Amino acid sequence: MNMITLLILFIFMICSCLIMIVNLISNKTSQDREKFSPFECGFDPKTSARLPFSLHFFLIGVIFLIFDIEIVLLLPFIISFKITNIFSYFTLSIMFLFILIIGLYHEWNQNALTWVN
Repeated sequence: MNMITLLILFIFMICSCLIMIVNLISNKTSQDREKFSPFECGFDPKTSARLPFSLHFFLIGVIFLIFDIEIVLLLPFIISFKITNIFSYFTLSIMFLFILIIGLYHEWNQNALTWVN
């Protein structure tokens, strides 16, 4: 057990020495203006490259994805119609559509579906 501890300590010391040597020898500067520039061609930007992000558009996109995935989950109901009895198929599909409609109603009440703020 003592030999393993000594070996781990030796490997740690070698790695630490190599990291310090690389940091001392490296030729990078921390304040390189061209590397932090948003354009690759080297021109100075006339306006800010950071445009404001529309959070409302993002929320509408997420809502679309959620409802799109739920619609995709409805497709196996059509395939399973042949192998299940009609009552269980009907109740399961009505419950699923009811949950979808409740979610849509909630999003409508929260004004998440309006396109103009």
